[in-house]
Order: sequence, then structure tokens, then C-alpha cells
Amino acid sequence: MTSSGLPVYSDRMHPTRFRARSTAKSRARSTAKSRARSNEKSRAKSPAGARPRSRPRVGITGSTPVQLKNYIEAVEAAGAEAVPLYADSPPRPEEILDTLDALVLSGGDDIDPAEYGEATVGGADVTVDAARDALELPLTRLALQRDLPVLGICRGIQTLNVAMGGTLHQDVVLAGLPKDSHHQRRFTPPPPDDAAMHQVEIEPGSRLGEIAGARRLGVNTFHHQAVDRVAAGLVETARSVEPNGPGVIEAVEIPGRRFVVAVQWHPERMWRREAASARLFAAFVRAARAKVG
Repeated sequence: MTSSGLPVYSDRMHPTRFRARSTAKSRARSTAKSRARSNEKSRAKSPAGARPRSRPRVGITGSTPVQLKNYIEAVEAAGAEAVPLYADSPPRPEEILDTLDALVLSGGDDIDPAEYGEATVGGADVTVDAARDALELPLTRLALQRDLPVLGICRGIQTLNVAMGGTLHQDVVLAGLPKDSHHQRRFTPPPPDDAAMHQVEIEPGSRLGEIAGARRLGVNTFHHQAVDRVAAGLVETARSVEPNGPGVIEAVEIPGRRFVVAVQWHPERMWRREAASARLFAAFVRAARAKVG
């Protein structure tokens, strides 16, 4: 008897059934080989001994562990595994993104104006972080090619726009706003980092609008630059509300993608007390989890 309870026949006893059994064995061997090849491919893509992941892995670009602390806590509170990415990360974007399910582009110093075809404007107080530029611009482009969920924050909205071919105001003064009017750490006295300093007007029907659940949202502010010309493919979805004038662009997104949303404010400093900021991280991590399957 076989382990399945079927009798064993020799070809002399029943040639037809032997041939059927032989064919079944051949098919089984073929299936086993296919599975083995599939397992070898999986092992080649994953670290040795790696187990299936229960949480999506979210890369967060940044400068130092201190700078990324709030980002890491916000991403992990939303249910993902945070993976810090510094300027000394592997040089090839493919090596980084092969292990990730989503990408956060964090805040920081300025992008070199040469990256969007401009000379540095005198008096604009541009502080370039060339190492971050070298890491983030190619990483962003490849993440978009792969349709990875992307969340840009502060410098991150500017990185996304420049990576896709847009330009920046090198200082908000060049957009018609008062000097330092969008950087609350330069106020006297400086308010708490999670304090809402101005409102943004959100485009109805946008991804951000669905997440915020309101037409207007109070936000914090820590930037001296802003998006100028919006890159092709990006859509403006929020603008600052100013006492005079049209304000500056505060959010963009790519419609129809898995998740590509970027904001000029810092939700990682607000999510503990402000529900819309928490929902933004939750929506982003849901998109990352959907990629994991």
C-alpha cells in the first residue's frame, strides 16, 4: 500500500495504471523542482533565515538619529517598521528600495538650486545639503518608477517636486511673504513644535482632503523655502492661508498612484495631539501594507 492508501501495482500486474502512476510521479517531481526554484529565488531576494514580515518596512531619509526620532515614532505608531536612511546608505537606489515597502522623505536643509536649473539667489540664506541631495533625488525617482508609497514632509515636498522636474522659491520672501513668517522657531518667544501657526486651504476631493476630513487645517511651520513651479504629474492640493495674497503651496500629490502625498508642514510633530496628522501616517502605512500583501 502507498501512504495514500492506494495499492501498488507493477507494470506486469496492470500496465495502464503503472503508466498513470509513473506520469503522476513525473508531474510531482516537476512540481517539486518548480517549488525549489521558487524558494531559491525567494532566498536570493531575502536575507538568510528571514521570516515573512508582519509589518511593512518604511525607509525614512534623514541626517541624524536625533533628527529622525519623531518620524520613526510616528511611522511605528501607525504600524510599520521604520528603517532610517542616512547619506552613507548603499550608493545604488536599487539596493535600498529592494528591501523597502514605502519611503518617507523627511525635513532638513535646502536642495542645491543647481538641481532645478537655478543659481543661488543672494540673500536667500540657502544652506545646501549635498549629501541628502545625492541620496534622495535618485531614490525618489526610482521609488516613483516602482510605485512605492511616498510621503514627503517639509524638505520632502521640495525633494519630490525637484526630483520630478519642478522648481522652488529659494526663500518665502521671493513668493511675497515676510521674512521668517513660516518658521516658528524664529518667532519670539518660539511656540511649541506641535502648535498650529497658520491654516492651509485643502483642495476638495484630493487624497489629502479625504485624510484631513476638512477644507481647512491648522498646521505648524518650519520652512523658509517653498514649491514654486509644480512638476508635471504633481497636483497642488493645499495652499497657506495668508492675511494678504495667495499664500504658498503647502501640499502636492500624484492622483492615481498607490500613495504619493507631500506636505510642507511637520505632521510628525503633531500626530500625538492632532487627529488629521495621525490619519496621514495611518493612510500612508496602509498603502505600504497593501504593497506587502
